[in-house]
Amino acid sequence: MLKALANPLRRRILASFNRNPHSRAADIAAALGEPANKISFHLRVLADAGLIVESPEHARDGRDRVWTAVEVESLGVAGTGVPAADPVLADAVIRGLVEDHQALLQRVLADMPEYLRGEQTTGRGTFSTSHAVLTPAEFEALLHTIHRAIREAHDAHVKGAEGTRVYDIDILAASDDADPGVGRDPRLDR
Repeated sequence: MLKALANPLRRRILASFNRNPHSRAADIAAALGEPANKISFHLRVLADAGLIVESPEHARDGRDRVWTAVEVESLGVAGTGVPAADPVLADAVIRGLVEDHQALLQRVLADMPEYLRGEQTTGRGTFSTSHAVLTPAEFEALLHTIHRAIREAHDAHVKGAEGTRVYDIDILAASDDADPGVGRDPRLDR
């Protein structure tokens, strides 16, 4: 699974299922601006990793291959207490997910000037911060509650409702004893 997630195109393919839960390679290729044969290759890698499965009930005929993402509560990194079998690969996945998170943050920040001027009020994104005093077990329970609430909202959504958008939701949290020097740009210490 780590090998599959280390590739940025495969992460983009997985994200495409948020918009179209049952997709063909050609559909994904058109949406992502990539060649269909390249997408087909990456779909097979994602299937081998157990991240997607075929959805034959949505196929037009026996040769038509339609795929869907496997339902998971969320994709999380760290905090499992289980060391990675391949730390180099795990590091590559974490760095890729951090890049994806930074891109999401840039999308939110790009909308802020319009929002602050009152020109955009439709809730295309948000940036908020919260603090909680918790034990590690209480923190894990909180994460499960948040993920369950997101799943319940997703399941309650009326398909085809006007104004529907896909919201990418990243949860970033660190305890006060997390090493503030890890990944810190040394130029900030001047």
